[in-house]
This record gives sequence, structure tokens and C-alpha cells, in this order.
Amino acid sequence: MDKFTQMKELFASVEADANKFYNSGNSAAGTRVRKGMQDLKNLAQEIRTEVTAKKNSAK
Repeated sequence: MDKFTQMKELFASVEADANKFYNSGNSAAGTRVRKGMQDLKNLAQEIRTEVTAKKNSAK
């Protein structure tokens, strides 16, 4: 559950940078958005792996 909380916090920070990029035209924020989205993708994959392992061990 810690990773899920970490994911929500990361998403909130990406959302702030996305707002700066799309509404203010801050190109540096766009770079941070791209990095944050990659981090979210990797974290989501880790969560998927944990869920699958836990599901399969419950059988």
C-alpha cells in the first residue's frame, strides 16, 4: 500500500508541472512531466507485479 500512496503523491507533483506546461508554456515543466510520467509507469509496473505475486500466493 506504500507504493500506492507514493504513486498518488507523484501524480500530484506531475499534475502541478502539467498545469505549468500546458497553461503557462513552461517548457522545463514539460520535461518534468515526461520524467514524472515515466516514473509513474515504472511504479505502476511494480505495483502490478506485487499484486500478481500476492494473488498467486493466495491460491
